[in-house]
Amino acid sequence: MPRYFFNTRNGDELISDPEGEELPNPDRAWEVARAMIRELLKTEGAERGLFNAILEVTDGKGEIVLEFPFAEALLDMSEIAPTRH
Repeated sequence: MPRYFFNTRNGDELISDPEGEELPNPDRAWEVARAMIRELLKTEGAERGLFNAILEVTDGKGEIVLEFPFAEALLDMSEIAPTRH
């Protein structure tokens, strides 16, 4: 099973994922990336300025498989925390 690494780029800063995660395909890597971003935004988003960050998912060779802007994960955040009036 391929290993994917989830590296966070925020401006010039890159936080590397040294361990990665074995996943069956890039589609599953996209799902994991979205879940990771959503969790980070819920816990640390505004405090760490993560709204402009990008999650770079790379394969075992270090090639970028996908880039997931944190802002895109906000597009359907309403399903996570619905507003009640």
